[in-house]
Amino acid sequence: MTGTRKLVAAGFLLPALVLLGALVVYPIGFSVYRSFFDKSGNSFAGLDNYIELFTDDTILTAVKNNAIWVVVAPTIATALGLIFAVLTERVRWSTAFKLVIFMPMAISMLASGIIFRLVYEQDPERGIANAVAVGVHDTFNESAGFPRARPLPVHPLKPAGGGAFVTKEPVSAGTEVLLPLVGVAPAKMPSDAAPAKAAKTADGRVTGTSWLDFTKGGGGKPNVIDAKELGLKGIKVEAVKDGKVVASTTAGADGTFSLPEAADGAQLRLPAENFREPYNGVDWLGPSLVTPAIIGSYIWMWAGFAMVLIAAGLASVPRELMEAARVDGATEWQVFRRITVPLLAPVLAVVMVTLMINVLKIFDLVFIIAPGSSQDDANVLALQLYRSSFGTDADLGVGSAIAVLLLLLVIPVMLFNIRRMRRETRR
Repeated sequence: MTGTRKLVAAGFLLPALVLLGALVVYPIGFSVYRSFFDKSGNSFAGLDNYIELFTDDTILTAVKNNAIWVVVAPTIATALGLIFAVLTERVRWSTAFKLVIFMPMAISMLASGIIFRLVYEQDPERGIANAVAVGVHDTFNESAGFPRARPLPVHPLKPAGGGAFVTKEPVSAGTEVLLPLVGVAPAKMPSDAAPAKAAKTADGRVTGTSWLDFTKGGGGKPNVIDAKELGLKGIKVEAVKDGKVVASTTAGADGTFSLPEAADGAQLRLPAENFREPYNGVDWLGPSLVTPAIIGSYIWMWAGFAMVLIAAGLASVPRELMEAARVDGATEWQVFRRITVPLLAPVLAVVMVTLMINVLKIFDLVFIIAPGSSQDDANVLALQLYRSSFGTDADLGVGSAIAVLLLLLVIPVMLFNIRRMRRETRR
């Protein structure tokens, strides 16, 4: 009877063992075998492929980025999950909050990558991250005025260095000053700019007009205010004597401005701040920020996973211990640090280990989000495995060596998890 039971058990296990051998054991064994051969697979290469892993700059960057991923992403995701799990116990709409935080888990890595490729778009009109950055920046700093504006050679202005322009001759009180410019794009003109007009002269004051000396459709004359030409509203005008600013003002909607008597005999300067390029946000997908940006998208997805597991563990924590600590005078922070976190340590370990294994194999987000210009800077081992193993310049020897390296990196984490599970079972 015992033999029959063993045969029945073997019969049920055999299909699973065949699949396990075909889909797991054989690929691992073949990858180890193939890693000792050259690119063609015909010549034995010994440890050359493994040596290349630690001498090739591109692969070293992938190893470094993987180390950053393993340390940063699981830690932040677990910490956020812990914070969310603890805080949701204290809010009325905890279920709805948990649903919103967990919802990104329902989105595939591919879809998430596409979403965040758009989020990190450089153009503030398309990328929400830079739209927020530009909005915050322009709230506390003046927005750019008229980038790329410049005078024509026939205008009474000349370059003053550093992007500024200054009048060719000193100005006199009681006379009108003309400060025409060209090169202002229609989109950069203030929406409330009015048709330019000549400024009224006044005794003891320097008055003038700064305007866009360009008529749509042609027909305008340089240095003459034509009917269809608009004033450069908000442009800053400074009066400079002996290198010092003695007076300054800004032009009105029609481009007119007025300076006090101190400007008499000075040169008028349009400072460089009028012409600086507008702030276009942060280069999220540039070489220096691409890895943190992609890690941010990963945390957005997996913080909800951490929160759900930690919340389940938190539900089993004895409330009597917390209440007793509060009765003894412990603050909420002390209760959290000395009771909640230690009791949740097994759950936190599960979350951390799971996320560490997950990020060691991260591929989708890096491949989709990182543009071609900075993909080398965002490179990780799984992406390098793909790049080395496929394409016209594929080197299966190096690709197999990377696969073996990934396996060796995952094994210690898996062994730690198995030992922890056995300890928990013995308890």
